Amino acid sequence: MSFCNSSAPCVMPVMSQLFRGSSRAKALSSSLLPCQQRGSCPRRVASRRPGHASPTPPSRSYGTTSALLSYILTPPQVNSILKANEYSFKVPEFDGKNLSSVMGFDSNQLPANAPIEDRRSAATCLQTRGTLLGVFDGHAGCACAQALSERLFYYIAVSLLPHDTLCELEAAVEAGRALSPVLQWQKHPNDYFSREAQTLYFNSLRTYWQELIDLTNPGDVPDTSEALTNAFKRLDNDISLEAQVGDPNAFLHYWVLRVAFSGATACVAHIDGADLYIANAGDARAVLGVQEEDGSFTAHTLSNDHCAQNEDEVARIRGEHPPSERKTVIRQDRLLGLLMPFRAFGDVKFKWSIELQKRVLESGPDQLHENEHTKFIPPNYHTPPYLTAEPEITYHRLRPQDRFLVIGSDGLWETLHRQEVVRIVGEYLTGVHRRQPLTVGGFRVTLGQMQGLLEERKARASSAFEDQNAATHLMRHAVGNNEFGTVDHERLSKMLSLPEELARMYRDDITIIVSQFNPHVVGARRQEA
Repeated sequence: MSFCNSSAPCVMPVMSQLFRGSSRAKALSSSLLPCQQRGSCPRRVASRRPGHASPTPPSRSYGTTSALLSYILTPPQVNSILKANEYSFKVPEFDGKNLSSVMGFDSNQLPANAPIEDRRSAATCLQTRGTLLGVFDGHAGCACAQALSERLFYYIAVSLLPHDTLCELEAAVEAGRALSPVLQWQKHPNDYFSREAQTLYFNSLRTYWQELIDLTNPGDVPDTSEALTNAFKRLDNDISLEAQVGDPNAFLHYWVLRVAFSGATACVAHIDGADLYIANAGDARAVLGVQEEDGSFTAHTLSNDHCAQNEDEVARIRGEHPPSERKTVIRQDRLLGLLMPFRAFGDVKFKWSIELQKRVLESGPDQLHENEHTKFIPPNYHTPPYLTAEPEITYHRLRPQDRFLVIGSDGLWETLHRQEVVRIVGEYLTGVHRRQPLTVGGFRVTLGQMQGLLEERKARASSAFEDQNAATHLMRHAVGNNEFGTVDHERLSKMLSLPEELARMYRDDITIIVSQFNPHVVGARRQEA
């Protein structure tokens, strides 16, 4: 298992054998930096914005409020910002073993927090040939999301391995032999691995596969839904256990506590042939783009948001706690009045007992005490745990009309409706722009203004392909759309030039992965089945 970029020598030779070199992109950006300690509160404690144009309340406490200073950026400057973290990967149609139903994917990230709290991952399971895509949305810092981006796919890959392969892995480690790699990563250069923690991570993963060996029998074929669920729950358990045990290394001790006391949601897709599984815990979202017979695109949602707007989630949480807590367990649409997502990794302040929290913090490093988030106990905290990382699994059998999948953090879905997302991506991928009647949403406009809007839409259609990445194109709309649904360069420029302390007031971090399917391979796989 390797936790370093393929361009540098790995510290642990044994661990590096589980890893096959990652692809590289050209762009670099200072916005994706290793997690730094910041005195920020959980961003999800702040309420979301009620409308597109209204700023969200800040997730931090500021001593002063800066004036809204923004500058008109030139189109090249806008493109430089939007494309800084974009990444594209094209899957070979035939890899020597089989045809792939995934043609490739585009991804991108746009920070609002500094450093960005979102993470993304993409890899191929070398044993099953399945494709893994994941978006991880962090809060109270980026540490937990960073850990998920490095570790979760390994837990999923191991969970999907048959008994005999697990035994071969363990025997190779015992004998000091080379290990067969289980993942091939496709990573942007800024999507880094934590070198210092790789030994700890490997030991926890090895303990997991040793337990799987004891629990399975030769010839057993893992169930994908069960494997995804087990991987999520086991990694969250390991994050908690590592924080409780600590580490003799002062840096690692501090790191595992930061991971555990911060939190992250996760939305992961596993695509193998025509079989698509979505494992979701939190409020990131996966939406399928379906092309209809007339060429238009419709959205098919493959995940449910785990938040107060989900009645089943509200009922689940209230059912897990005594009737006396019915009015306090969810307050102001938040868990215990604080946390927006109702499922997440880490966030041990919503999982551990008060006694355990105090004991771990008292024995922890002094730097942890400087973080305000770790000091408080949530109100009405009587019957923990209140939070789980158990995912909700959705299975979908791909059809030839299922053309692409969009996975996005909630920063995307707060700005664009799912149908609009699918329309934008569908038109970008096909090059067909279906002109809808121009609506002004109740605004009073003059004839001259209407003519200007029509001319702007015409210009936008002719320049739609300035983006070479579908995720970048979607991000341009998410940040720059005006009230008429068109990209307004002036608005886009102002949003991208907001000072660091103000950007989070107007939008969240945005992470997008767009995966395109091969309809011919999908159709053939369905016939084979």
